[in-house]
Amino acid sequence: MKANRSASQCIFCAAARDSDDPRNLVVYRAVRSFVMLNRYPYTSGHVMIAPYEHVARLAAAAEETTQEMMYLLRRAEQYLEEAYRPDGLNMGMNLGEAAGAGIEQHIHMHVLPRWKGDANFMTTIGDTRVVPEVLEDTYAKLRAKFAQL
Repeated sequence: MKANRSASQCIFCAAARDSDDPRNLVVYRAVRSFVMLNRYPYTSGHVMIAPYEHVARLAAAAEETTQEMMYLLRRAEQYLEEAYRPDGLNMGMNLGEAAGAGIEQHIHMHVLPRWKGDANFMTTIGDTRVVPEVLEDTYAKLRAKFAQL
């Protein structure tokens, strides 16, 4: 996967343009940003919050966009805790290839539930992740939660 993508190749821009939310795993659309499932989750419930703007840095996004993204981050925290009862949550952004951004030209925040012991030998030895829920079930669960907004 090439990290440096133009807006025409960007998965976030493609999801923003396309109205087939279930196919694109978009669970909620706000005015300036949206929430979608990670197609290759680290854990069940792994969501991403992305702006409609194709920008590579948080500072380049409009103030209203970053405020809305933070609002959605707070709602994601609440809804993931309600739906999954995790022991904790990882939240964050990777800006730039050196920081681990898989798609460095379009900012996005990751929010994922974590449980004690969820990183086990399968990840380390087998180079395999075990996710106990299919994406369709995750989608239905979180789409219903975000419908509360």
